Amino acid sequence: MTIERLDRVSDGLTLDQVQVFLAVVEAGSFSAAARRLSRAQSAVTYAIQKLEELFGIELFDRTAYRPTLTPAGQGLLPRARRIANEVGAFRAQAHGLGAGLESEVAIALDGLFPMERFVDAIQRFKLVFPSVAPRVLVENLGAATALVLNGSAVLGLLSPAASETPALVRYAAAPVKLMSVAAPDHPLAQMLGRIPVEVVSEHVQLVLTDSSSLLAGRDFGVISPLTWRLGDLSAKHAMLLAGLGWGGMPEHMVAKDLEAGRLVQIHPSGLEGLGAITMYAAHRLGASLGPAARWLLEEFHAVDAHNGDAHAGT
Repeated sequence: MTIERLDRVSDGLTLDQVQVFLAVVEAGSFSAAARRLSRAQSAVTYAIQKLEELFGIELFDRTAYRPTLTPAGQGLLPRARRIANEVGAFRAQAHGLGAGLESEVAIALDGLFPMERFVDAIQRFKLVFPSVAPRVLVENLGAATALVLNGSAVLGLLSPAASETPALVRYAAAPVKLMSVAAPDHPLAQMLGRIPVEVVSEHVQLVLTDSSSLLAGRDFGVISPLTWRLGDLSAKHAMLLAGLGWGGMPEHMVAKDLEAGRLVQIHPSGLEGLGAITMYAAHRLGASLGPAARWLLEEFHAVDAHNGDAHAGT
């Protein structure tokens, strides 16, 4: 078939013909398809004949008692189903947009947030809002908060210190336990009990740094004058495993390493307060959230986390 012929036949293809084709396949006969579509059987037969004539192929073998798909019909069936599914998705999204439903929800995700909890919520989200695409922006500390403040993200899953601003409304979302760890062959891993500050200070502490100016000049849990600063939590994890220093990590990221003996928990003096922190779901004060964003906010809000009520700038 020439390109010119393809152009001509494609102009005659209609969604109704595709839907009739699928109805015959699913109902098993022209008469059953006619009943399903509330049409005369002759109208269904005519629609299939016109579709076959359009492309010069036979879609059904009519020699048996019931029509069966020809090889051409079998080849086109998956594509016809995809067309029908896409049209259904188009209609659902168009109706949703007309009702105020977002086409996308951008989320700023702090690297400390438990990924298992995040993925679990997103899986439920896609069941409720199949037409809304989540866009996930992963940053650390103040950089994640900045994405919410500047409007790049409508929601943030943020660390406590970075979300302490009156420009945000925040809700307790997940407790995270922090612990100091080192590789098993690191000198500090050989020491039992509380390790004196003067001993800890002789070793490099790997510190997660903030790439934004929001927490400029502020350190959390830094007690060694020897620091290597990293802007990525995964890089810090890898360097801890390599024995290049010691540092604090969220328990959920190192639990398997501790169990396998790849990392060891240590207890530096001066970090007795290192323990559970509360991660927050947050949005800008006065922001108007769409239905999908509001659902996510409520999904992440865990009332059993520390201080479960909403706070503006706490």
